[in-house]
Amino acid sequence: MKNIIFLMNVDPNIKDKEWERFHSSRSSPYQYSIDSWKIWCKKNNSECFVLTDLIHPHEEMKLTWQRYYIFDLLEANNIEYDQVCYVDADTIPHPDCPNFFEMSEHKLCGAQFDASWDWALRSMENYSKYAFEGYNMPWYKYIDSGFWIANKKHKELFKSLIEFYWLNKDLLIQIEQKFKVGTDQTPFNLWIHKHETDFKLLPYEYNMVDLNRKEILDENLSFTKCGWIYQYNCIPNNKDNQAVYYWMKKTYEYFYNLLKKLYP
Repeated sequence: MKNIIFLMNVDPNIKDKEWERFHSSRSSPYQYSIDSWKIWCKKNNSECFVLTDLIHPHEEMKLTWQRYYIFDLLEANNIEYDQVCYVDADTIPHPDCPNFFEMSEHKLCGAQFDASWDWALRSMENYSKYAFEGYNMPWYKYIDSGFWIANKKHKELFKSLIEFYWLNKDLLIQIEQKFKVGTDQTPFNLWIHKHETDFKLLPYEYNMVDLNRKEILDENLSFTKCGWIYQYNCIPNNKDNQAVYYWMKKTYEYFYNLLKKLYP
């Protein structure tokens, strides 16, 4: 059975001109991510699975929460698998990125978070206080939910997380909107550790977020010299996602134009 790389590139098909304009421009760079991951999959005997349809209306469940339906999606599509890695569609892997599936020890894995700790700590504090009855976790185990590895033994964990969402939907949305602390990422972290999941933390270079703040998002593509998977988030002056488009296109062309001929 092959391992699966799972991405989401969803057109919500909402009849709202403002949303359609935003979504059309926002999703335009994501094909660079999908193509680059398809190349990585061919090189590492894996398959790429892309979700292109909403499971629930986004008013009921934000797209970020819908990624935890991954096991249902794979089974519904009759896809056999060993492990699955979710990656955000604003990521691009280095051509020589090691096969991280071989590092997992079949544990639930994530990459070490290293971005705005002010935001992360506030998010942990508020979700802990209002949604987890005061339960919190060690800050140094916190991960970005844009990269994680799971397998079949985690099906029940994910199922229970989705049930938790539906039971607490209004509260979770209220916390998100009132405190500006994100949607699923912190609840996912807290859920993992509250349930004492066998967990392995991979280094930051397997999900390099916040590149601009680290002063390595530059015309020399300095970030490509110090890691394996690059996420183009938190970029300033990113109207209509044009800055993300610029950097993803530049990175893809730097890495993959030649490789695409080798892995058509």
